[in-house]
Amino acid sequence: MGTQQGRTGAVGAEHEVRARVKDGYAAIAQSDATGCCGPNGGCGVRDDASELAQAIGYSAEELAAIPEGANLGLSCGNPGAIAALRPGETVLDLGSGAGFDCFVIGPKVGARGRAIGVDMTGEMLARARANVASYRQRSGLDNVEFRLGEIEHLPVADGSVDVVLSNCVLNLSPDKPQVWLEIARVLRPGGRVAVSDIVLLKPLPDAAREMVEALVGCVAGAALLEESLAWMRAAGLVDIGIRVKGDYLAAMVSNTDPLYQRLLEVLPPGSRASDYVASAEFTAQRPKARMGCC
Repeated sequence: MGTQQGRTGAVGAEHEVRARVKDGYAAIAQSDATGCCGPNGGCGVRDDASELAQAIGYSAEELAAIPEGANLGLSCGNPGAIAALRPGETVLDLGSGAGFDCFVIGPKVGARGRAIGVDMTGEMLARARANVASYRQRSGLDNVEFRLGEIEHLPVADGSVDVVLSNCVLNLSPDKPQVWLEIARVLRPGGRVAVSDIVLLKPLPDAAREMVEALVGCVAGAALLEESLAWMRAAGLVDIGIRVKGDYLAAMVSNTDPLYQRLLEVLPPGSRASDYVASAEFTAQRPKARMGCC
């Protein structure tokens, strides 16, 4: 009985987290704000989303080619840059938002390739789909699509994609081990992972984890670095690589950012947010299929 009640409570908590995240991002999609919590709030937001994107690795040429309104300042890295994308590949973007990374990826994989975005927020999906016509006109390509779905239950066939990307999204999931299992499931043998995400270098105080704004702002939902490694291995991924970017806060957060000011208020005296929070680049591969012996 106690086990059943515990599982019921866990499922209820997962639904609550997912609802909070969905509501937060729906509000962003329906506004002109940039960043996880609106203007000047969360996820290292600056008033100029292009300035933020360039600070974390996107080129001016990439940004100039995407549809207006696709960049909402929600990134914490440039996963496409570490994925070594090749023409003709099928790439899946988890939590694709307004389509920013898909529109950057599309020209890299070319007319024979495909960029598929998955997002659970209908308002974000609508915004991304509204940007497709502009992308086609700018690029001359018809190779981007967006699907409604949760990253824990991807609307994608087994072994059907070459590369899985995600940008500042996995930290928001209430069931991260399941996300990594899904990543491994949809990858073809030898397929690759390139994820930029927020990680914790050490546990946040309970008060910080309970901040709704911080959850939507990519901090409270973040996992410890060691946990992410364990989940990747449990999913069967190999050749795992991690690069922790300690300059995350310096590049993405102004000293007056209200989310991080609130975060500092609940940290132990003398602590800095960068003692706890960083961005990281994760790379991995699904094992290649073994050849038969005969």
